[in-house]
Amino acid sequence: MTRILLFNPNTSADVTDHLVRAANQSLSPGSELIPVTAPRGVPYIATRAEAVIASSIVLEVLAEREGSFDVAIVAAFGDPGLGGARELMSVPVIGLAEAAMLSACMLGRRFSIVSFSAALGPWFRECVAMHGLLDRLASIRLLDGKFASLANVQDEKEEFLIELALSAIEEDEADVIILAGAPLAGLAARVRDRIPVPVVESVVAAVKQAELLVALNPKKASAGTFRRPDPKSSRGLSPALERLLMAEPLETGS
Repeated sequence: MTRILLFNPNTSADVTDHLVRAANQSLSPGSELIPVTAPRGVPYIATRAEAVIASSIVLEVLAEREGSFDVAIVAAFGDPGLGGARELMSVPVIGLAEAAMLSACMLGRRFSIVSFSAALGPWFRECVAMHGLLDRLASIRLLDGKFASLANVQDEKEEFLIELALSAIEEDEADVIILAGAPLAGLAARVRDRIPVPVVESVVAAVKQAELLVALNPKKASAGTFRRPDPKSSRGLSPALERLLMAEPLETGS
């Protein structure tokens, strides 16, 4: 059994439900999804400040559940806390955005990111840069305006999101479209026949890459930039995260 921790760093349980429904459609026999919603934070992460807040929560939740999963997915499109989680955890950790973008790169020359809120733009662009994929980015197209409900934003804005995707293809020469953001989980499957290029479902990409990494059975790095950091004392952190920070790194060659 491959145990996949699907952690939604947003506090919205409705968003987690969207993620689970979309992920379950592609889950392989023998894989188990373990969905977890952030115990505190914001309903949906849209800014740099909110991403920083979420990053610490990502580390705490993964530390508290260490040993109960074989691979983890940070299920927010900007991948908050991903680098730190990869340093500390002994199993693979996958970011929703990274999985979607790397999958898009296998389907076309350049991809466009389409989402439901203009506030997401700076964070998303910096996420693309963090993963070294700016040269593969055709555009980021975002809706401007309010939405009535986070739980139903994909239904409310479906037509507008399709229009943005078509504009990205026609005007930005996008070969692939990513419908970005955990609240849009499941929308790609509904609209794929109305968009004339491949549409990547982020959570499906993340789940399939999670299964792939478990099959590869990589060892924890004992050298390089993602080796476990040297032990360091702390104050006021959760007991699980404190233990993880104090853990000894693996010896090189072990």
